[in-house]
Amino acid sequence: MSDETKPAVLTELRDRVLIITLNRPEAMNAINGDLSRGLWSAVGELNDDSSLTAGVLTGAGKGFCSGMDLKAFSRGEDIGPMLEFVSNGAEKPLIAAIEGFALAGGLELALACDLLVAARGAKLGIPEVGVGLFAAGAGLFRLPSRVGYATAMEMAVTGDPISSEEAADKGLVSRLTAEGEALSEAIALAERIARNAPLAVAASKALVRATQGATEQELWEAQKPFMKSVWGSSDAKEGPRAFAEKRPPEWTGT
Repeated sequence: MSDETKPAVLTELRDRVLIITLNRPEAMNAINGDLSRGLWSAVGELNDDSSLTAGVLTGAGKGFCSGMDLKAFSRGEDIGPMLEFVSNGAEKPLIAAIEGFALAGGLELALACDLLVAARGAKLGIPEVGVGLFAAGAGLFRLPSRVGYATAMEMAVTGDPISSEEAADKGLVSRLTAEGEALSEAIALAERIARNAPLAVAASKALVRATQGATEQELWEAQKPFMKSVWGSSDAKEGPRAFAEKRPPEWTGT
């Protein structure tokens, strides 16, 4: 299959986990129209399939994603679906598995995920200022709360990346691995998440994300719909029943 006809994004089901792979390694997984549409379609699959609890987003080849395909950008290719993803993320926990680099829009894809697992030596940055642009995919909004104001500002105005080791020290990266091990570690983390009740996991994720910039009163209000949908679910009955019967729970996501 030629580079022009192969899928720009691949998906693989692994029990209750969906693995999403950016599949333009010859272009360092740069974001063009096909990749943008493929990614949003895969996130829709994760959102809509009740048999899935979590996802992993990774990149084929030597790195995660190098950001915008500037040639595709100059041709006017539509990347609207990618912007939908960086704006909304996924409804279920999504883990970025980063090898090599996550730069520009690539880092913004990772920031739209809930957890980052990165291999040692990987580079994370928003170098857009070097080509006359700025990180318009929420990187400038999200980095300060993830790495601190000073580091975020320096990354934004110099364009210089930080290492995965520094990112882990600052709390941006959840787990640091040996080179080549980021995907397997991210899958293991996703599988650990998937042992829990799907509705409860999705609600917990949503409420933790909502804490960014929200007041406690706003969070009480945000929690109300989940009290009905999660606490009244079949899984909420199955969990205590399985505990009492000393057996693993059988989650249905309903």
